[in-house]
Order: sequence, then C-alpha cells, then structure tokens
Amino acid sequence: MISGNIQLASYLFASILFILSLGGLSSQESAKRGVMYGIIGMIIAILSTVLGEGVEGHTWIIAAILIASIIGILVARKVEMTSMPQLVAILHSFVGLAAVLVGFGSYLDPHTQALTGVDHNIHLTEIFIGVFIGAITFTGSIIAWGKLDGKIRSKPLVYPGRHLVNILLVIGCIVLGVFFAKASGTGGMMYLYVMTAIACFIGVMLVMAIGGADMPVVVSMLNSYSGWAAAAAGFMLGNDLLIVTGALVGSSGAILSIIMCEAMNRSFISVIFGGFGAAPTGPAREVTGEVTSVNHEEVAGFLNDAKSVVIVPGYGMAVAKAQFPVHEMVEHLKKDGKKVEFGIHPVAGRLPGHMNVLLAEANVPYDIVMEMEEINEDLPETDIVLVIGANDIVNPGAEDDPNSAIYGMPVIQVWNAKKVIVMKRSMATGYAGVQNPLFFNDNTDMLYGDAKDSVSKINGFLKA
Repeated sequence: MISGNIQLASYLFASILFILSLGGLSSQESAKRGVMYGIIGMIIAILSTVLGEGVEGHTWIIAAILIASIIGILVARKVEMTSMPQLVAILHSFVGLAAVLVGFGSYLDPHTQALTGVDHNIHLTEIFIGVFIGAITFTGSIIAWGKLDGKIRSKPLVYPGRHLVNILLVIGCIVLGVFFAKASGTGGMMYLYVMTAIACFIGVMLVMAIGGADMPVVVSMLNSYSGWAAAAAGFMLGNDLLIVTGALVGSSGAILSIIMCEAMNRSFISVIFGGFGAAPTGPAREVTGEVTSVNHEEVAGFLNDAKSVVIVPGYGMAVAKAQFPVHEMVEHLKKDGKKVEFGIHPVAGRLPGHMNVLLAEANVPYDIVMEMEEINEDLPETDIVLVIGANDIVNPGAEDDPNSAIYGMPVIQVWNAKKVIVMKRSMATGYAGVQNPLFFNDNTDMLYGDAKDSVSKINGFLKA
C-alpha cells in the first residue's frame, strides 16, 4: 500500500508523461519516444491506483489486468495494419461501455446515496452526463467499426427530419435527467436505464448518417468522445488522474478532428451531427471518355524516361502490403538520379496518419513524404504520378461537381501531372461510393491487379 501523498505524486508524474507522449506523437521522428512515454505513464498510473489507500481485492484486480493484457497482446499482434482503424474504433466502444458501467455502479454505491444537498446533486449530474457520453461512444464506435470493416455499408443512412428526431431525443434525455436527480434513494435507476437506451440509439443514428469519405474524422471524434467519457468516469470515481488523462484525450481528439475537417473543407458540426446539410442536391455529373490500360513493362518504361515521380498511396496499398516493394522502387529510382516524392492526403486510408505509418514501417525516408498542399504545388512539373490503391482522394469531381458526394473536399490534383498511372484491382468505386472521372482522362492509364504484385513486376523490369 502507498500513502495518499505518494499516489498524488505518482499521478502528477504520470500526467506529465502523458503530455510528453502527446507531444512526441506530433511528428514521425519523435513518435516512438512518445509511445514509450505513454506506456511508462500508464504503468505508473495503474500501479499507483491498484496499490492506493482503500483499494481492496488486489488478487482479483491483478488477475483481471493479466487476463485483459494477454487478450490485448494477442489481438494486437493478430490485427493487420489495414485493420488498425477497426481495432481503434472497437476499443473506443469499450471505453464508452466502461463509462456506462462505472456510472451504474457509482449510482448504486452506498457512498453516493449517503451524500446530501449540493454534493449529491453534483454527483448525480456527473453520473448522468458520464453515462450519456459513454452510451453514445459505445454504439457510435460499434457502427464505425462495422462501416470500416465492411459489415455495414459506407453510404450514409439519411431520412427526412432526422436532425429534429435527434434534437427531440436529446431534449428527452434532459427531461429524464431532471426526474433522475429528483428521485429518492436508487429510484432513479429506471430513468438512467431509459436515458442509456436513448443515448445508444442517438450514437447509432449519428454515425450511420455519416458517409465513408468522412469516416476518418468520425474515428478521430470518437477518440475524443472516449476521452470525455473517461474524464466523466474520473469524476464519478474521484480519480484525478483519470480526469486529467480523459481531458487530454478528449481535447486532443477534438482538435485533430477540427484540423482534419479544415483540411477536407468540411464543416465540423456537419460531420459530427450526422452530415447536416451535406447531402447533394441532384445527380452526380455523368462521366464520359474512354478508359485505357497499360502493362507492367510499359509502366517501367515510363518511369525510366521520367525525371520526377510522385507516388500517391491509398487504402489499396495498405490492403496489398505493397509499401515494401514500393520502398524498393523508390530506392532504385533515386539511384538513377530521379526526384521521387510521396503525396499524402490527410484522410488517405481509414485512419488519420494511416499512410504515414505504413511508409514508416517500410523505412521510407520522412523527407520525401509530402503533405497534400506541398505536393499539389509540384504536380504541374511532375513527369509521372503513380496512384497506388487510392480513389476518392484523387477524384477531380470533388472540385468541379457540386452534386458529388465528396464535393468540396480538397484532393491531390494528380491530373495536373504530365502522366498518371492508376493501380487498382478493378474499376470499382472508392469508399465514398462515387465514380472517379480521373480514370477517363487522356493522360491517365490504368494498371489492373494487386498493388504488391504490380509493383514487384515493375521493379523486375526496372532492374532488367
């Protein structure tokens, strides 16, 4: 057992490590160090809490931690990088469910019932808000997991008056909160149950109404929700560290979501509240032209003749695990004296920073990985662009078709390059479910097949 002062000092030290962890994650060079800070901080936080004053049943707690840790390690080792967004989403749901269960337990706790006056009302408010946020996070994260995993269609589910329905449901929850606060003893439990069910429904409808193109923002925002749910649980448990940690996660997740919305020219309120005002007003523009294709040897010839090459990766590269042969291609082209850069869209893949992580995994140098704004300036002077498994993030309809589902979203303007090669398995639409006019441009050729296999064959011709 440790004293309260030692526990408080440990909490303060862990909080500092969590702040350093977030700071380290701000750049690729310091990300690994940031993760280590977070791991050390979490170990200190767990030990300080378990060994703190008034904590009983250490055997059961340690057993639960060991079992959960083993499950977490096995799941994390099994999950592919392409499925990491789904894993993140489902972990957010666990945080939401934990906040709901903590709220139920805190309300039934005899210590809560012993409170009187203002203290009692404040604690009931903490419980009600914590359960409300947790329930929305729980079901919203499950729907996000289903959409990312392909078990639920990515097309937004919209119906007339959905915003009014959501507003009425929230008002209903507020009314239930008033009855909950006025109930004597544990008589408010029924109101808490009903509110939880309504909040779960709100979480489902909010995320179901958001289209696939905006899912990376949704995952980021659910991360924020899980942070606020954890902070609410901290208030209910009287745990200062949980409050600080939850607030850090909640605020950083919200800031990241806002930054991503600005990068996508999306309204933050529109995305979070189920695509308010985001629906197209008419049919998308009909795509005209002829699609042309090339083979691997021809692409290798284009690359040999080029002086500057830009590679735009997408989710297809992640699925095929093509980042390693892509790195091999980059090294070969650089040895030949060619300028090679990567263009990374803010929402490429299914998770913020998804492509950056994959490229770092293959040891691609950070200095040739450019953001969208930087690479767009270079594209008019670029000889050839290789689009590997990307679709929506290079769709010109986002700029010139007001009725496109992704209209207004900034994209990588690959069509401004002299030559574009698009590597795809087929002509299927992207995650947003819209056709890409880029494929029909005169300066665009398609290279069909698995991305990893295609890049490996191109490497063979380059070496030959």
